[in-house]
Amino acid sequence: MASVNMADVKRLRELTAAGMMDCKKALEESEGDFDKAVDLLRLKGAKDVGKREARTASNGLVAVKHEGDSLAALLELNCETDFVAKGERFQQLAADIVAHILATQPSDVPTLLESDLNGKTVKEHLDEANAALGEKIEIRRFSVLKGGFITSYMHKTDPQLPPAVGVLIQLDQENSAVGKDIAQHAAAMAPKYLSPAEVPADVVEKERSLFEQMTREEGKPEAAIAKIADGRLNGWFKDFTLLEQAFVKDNKKTVAKFAAEAGVKVLAFTRFKVGQA
Repeated sequence: MASVNMADVKRLRELTAAGMMDCKKALEESEGDFDKAVDLLRLKGAKDVGKREARTASNGLVAVKHEGDSLAALLELNCETDFVAKGERFQQLAADIVAHILATQPSDVPTLLESDLNGKTVKEHLDEANAALGEKIEIRRFSVLKGGFITSYMHKTDPQLPPAVGVLIQLDQENSAVGKDIAQHAAAMAPKYLSPAEVPADVVEKERSLFEQMTREEGKPEAAIAKIADGRLNGWFKDFTLLEQAFVKDNKKTVAKFAAEAGVKVLAFTRFKVGQA
């Protein structure tokens, strides 16, 4: 087994919420590979692993900009400390950039960084802010939704700080109340995908493989493993896909059923939380 240092153990513990010794053993067995260590912890049943594995330590804010009811942009802008995040210059920079994103709809972050904003590239604006504020400031991600009816919800995890969670919900037709309810649900329940059909095939295969291995290690009969793993995979879909989640305001209904009863369909969503995938 490879030796690991305590800094790596601490980092894995922050990523997964598993115990210190469990993290140390997982890193030793995986020879320092964090992704493999996370999978090992999941196989051993470490609490909350998988739901917290993508956490990072970033600070910053989420900003939103709408144009009418059918076009909106969401941005995550990161900095190193809460002190900078609540400052006027940082918040104005975020507002300027998210408005620029809405107006230009760049394809990705590198394209955005090289685009012109008031005579300078966006990257130059970030560099100037870095120098003025004394911290690393960077664009982590952004999303643009267009078409249908789009609503947003912004949530502050601390009343002294700017929003740290932002959600866009795209419906096939106008319904502000339903859009807001589903946006608030997504903010609280953190779905990763819209529906089981939209989960990438490689992710589905990885989860199924893990569930099969878990089931096998529990000593279940080989003939029953595939069926049990499929059941666990369906449970995973209910945890991580928006439409399959139990609706927070009525857990007897899925989000899909709640939307259907209101006569609308959820076409897409984006959820950003500062410091999380």
